Amino acid sequence: MNSAAIDKAYESARQRYAELGVNSDQALETLKSISLSLHCWQCDDVSGFETPDSELGGGGIMVTGGYPGKARNIDELRADLEKAFSLVPGKQRLNLHAIYGDFGGKFVDRDAISTDHFKSWIQWCKARGLKLDFNPSCFSHPKADAGFTLSSKDESIRKFWVEHVKRCREIAAYMGSELGSPCIDNVWVPDGSKDIPVERTSHRALLLKSLDEAFEQEYEPADMQDAVESKLFGIGSESYVVGSHEFYLGYAISRETILCLDMGHFHPTETIADKISAILQFTDGLLLHVSRGIRWDSDHVVILNDDVKAVAEEIVRSGKLDNIYIATDYFDASINRVGALVIGARATLKALLLALLKPQKALEECENNGNLFARLALIDDTSNLPFGAVWDRFCIQSGVPAGTDWIQLIDEYDQNVTGKR
Repeated sequence: MNSAAIDKAYESARQRYAELGVNSDQALETLKSISLSLHCWQCDDVSGFETPDSELGGGGIMVTGGYPGKARNIDELRADLEKAFSLVPGKQRLNLHAIYGDFGGKFVDRDAISTDHFKSWIQWCKARGLKLDFNPSCFSHPKADAGFTLSSKDESIRKFWVEHVKRCREIAAYMGSELGSPCIDNVWVPDGSKDIPVERTSHRALLLKSLDEAFEQEYEPADMQDAVESKLFGIGSESYVVGSHEFYLGYAISRETILCLDMGHFHPTETIADKISAILQFTDGLLLHVSRGIRWDSDHVVILNDDVKAVAEEIVRSGKLDNIYIATDYFDASINRVGALVIGARATLKALLLALLKPQKALEECENNGNLFARLALIDDTSNLPFGAVWDRFCIQSGVPAGTDWIQLIDEYDQNVTGKR
């Protein structure tokens, strides 16, 4: 797009927003300060690099589709990530799972991973000005096949996964220290039952015990912070998930850890937007995984839909942008994987910009004065404001393509790189 045309459109948009008391320049500055953590596992279907032929092996998640060109090794993944980052405006982070270590072609079991296996990732991020977040990988492993990991009644299996989480926390703290930014280490486990259990308490007691053991070592908050992630149901755990929302809400508040809310981990008709202001009354921080649930599947590519916009509005209205960590989390192998990562990242940032451009002061005045008609009219009419011109301005300021120009660049990358794999 022509930069002069973008500048002209933005000047007009700035005046329109100013009429409603919205400073679009300030909205752009605020958006620049938000770090969005992009998930690496979209580019290779959650395969990782433990072995040369690593594949997703269940444990409550599944990737569908056979679009050609997925990343097959660490170099291809990094190339794909570089392409994605070049098309996403703003200040971004990289979110790694433990199975993405640089293992040098040798098998290293999950209870034996160390900081050495992630030093090349740290150097790669340093060279590109990126920060890192991290996740234990409690799936796609023989010791997860029975459906229980941290909550397993088999003590040897439970101890194996506790050790894995301990090592991941150590790695996360090392990442944060080296990169000068807290690394959010998020624990999600697929534990649960496909059919109706007759006793639910013991597994939850074991999960509580395991988490306390795994989190026993204290690290500097400036280096690493723990998060725990719930789910309503998953593949193979349709009837019972040990780590439910209620379990992790209680854990996060009582243990002062960060609670992770994944947009696709609740009932298909349930939105997490209303939960944000409630939970923030009792905890200082939140981790949000931006995803898109459709029927039973929780991990479709994020688009700018009503759910994402509602969540972004609550994030901005909370007044705690510095305490809310935002990451993308989905996987789709039916379309170009790099393009899918970019679509979701840009959509999430668009939602945040839309929220920052809301005439919040005017809306609150209507509400506080009891003029609910004017509040509803203002909510509806502001949907017509020229948001696209402000978004294009943000893209140009960030040095990435505005409008739809980036789509052609993904198509070219597909033809020249991923399509030749």
